[in-house]
Amino acid sequence: MPVYSLPELPYDYAALAPVISPEIIELHHDKHHAAYVKGANDTLEQLAEARDKEAWGSINGLEKNLAFHLSGHILHSIYWQNMTGPKDGGGEPLAQDGVGELADAITESFGSFAHFKTQLSKAAATTQGSGWGVLAYEPLSGRLIVEQVYDHQGNVGQGSTPILVFDAWEHAFYLQYRNQKVDFIEAMWQVVNWQDVARRYEAAKSRVNALLLAP
Repeated sequence: MPVYSLPELPYDYAALAPVISPEIIELHHDKHHAAYVKGANDTLEQLAEARDKEAWGSINGLEKNLAFHLSGHILHSIYWQNMTGPKDGGGEPLAQDGVGELADAITESFGSFAHFKTQLSKAAATTQGSGWGVLAYEPLSGRLIVEQVYDHQGNVGQGSTPILVFDAWEHAFYLQYRNQKVDFIEAMWQVVNWQDVARRYEAAKSRVNALLLAP
């Protein structure tokens, strides 16, 4: 039985229009995300075969493939939940919307929401080739950090928990925005689901001693 499975979208293909077209959502979820799920499951089977046969000649490639496909699956699973329709999402997290703790954490970690928005936008828009801009909870400091993630897994602080992810791979925007990645990243702020981000922040904070560096 497959270990990983493709999650259903929490909305229909047209829910994020006009920011993201229905065609992009369908292809992105049903083809690209599905390929990462299949890749992770296939790699686990290949690793099991390598263990059974004591054949370790391909271990470097298999471990790299597992990290790539599994991280792609995880980030996309967060990505779909991080977004909601333009009527319900966007703007910035505010106390009156029940996400005051997240708003305070952003201000404490980055100085202001405007500074945070600029940093995450720049991180996502300037990825060299394929990658992501990620807001993550870093457990050692208890603060929020922005990560610029190459592919799906490179350049990541170990132990950090992603709570808001911007997909900057071309398949996320090219059919609609062509080569204007910056325009796509700016439009993404219209569909951020701050309720989901706030839930992820609270869950990440609650994991006491999630990263044990000493007994």
